[in-house]
Amino acid sequence: MYFDKIKNKGQARIFENDLLESLSKTHPLVIYSIYFPIIVFMLYYGASYKEIHPWKEFTLFCLGVLVWSLFEYMMHRYVFHWVAKSPRAKRFVYMMHGVHHEFPRDKERLLMPPIPSLLVACLLSISFYFLIGWFTLAFFPGFVFGYILYGSMHYAIHAFSPPHFLKTLWRNHYLHHYKEEDKGFGVSSVLWDLLFGSVPKNEKRYLEHL
Repeated sequence: MYFDKIKNKGQARIFENDLLESLSKTHPLVIYSIYFPIIVFMLYYGASYKEIHPWKEFTLFCLGVLVWSLFEYMMHRYVFHWVAKSPRAKRFVYMMHGVHHEFPRDKERLLMPPIPSLLVACLLSISFYFLIGWFTLAFFPGFVFGYILYGSMHYAIHAFSPPHFLKTLWRNHYLHHYKEEDKGFGVSSVLWDLLFGSVPKNEKRYLEHL
């Protein structure tokens, strides 16, 4: 992941420019303040102005959450852990995810910063609109809610001790960071790790005894 060793203290400096450096950090409350109003507005608009039936809206919302979990897994496995060759590509992968692996306890870089996050959200919402039309107003809020769950879980895993009922997720992610970087790509769920055979070996033994 293009660094010498894991550092459990401190914080990397990515940009020389102070403004860009500050924009590379965020807190969950910032993300909540941006996306929860978007979720509420889209659901309201879909129900009130596009006459999406409540049950259809609920179903599409839940489908959005599920699709997010698959998107999260695929992005983490194939984009964030892309084995780059050129110096520029290596720099990009480090800025995108490697910095988190080098400084896993840096609480300010556990979620994507607002500006790139909103850019990606806009591109995805437009893509969904071309695929499913106005049903995006119900599907995309679920997708975004899945992102919020993921971000909250990721922050909690690195900032707090696990409650017993979420211990499997904590173990899966810690094994990914400290033991098997090529396994354990699910953060908010171990579903796709189980389906795609990427559960860490130590986690497999743990799951067998549950």
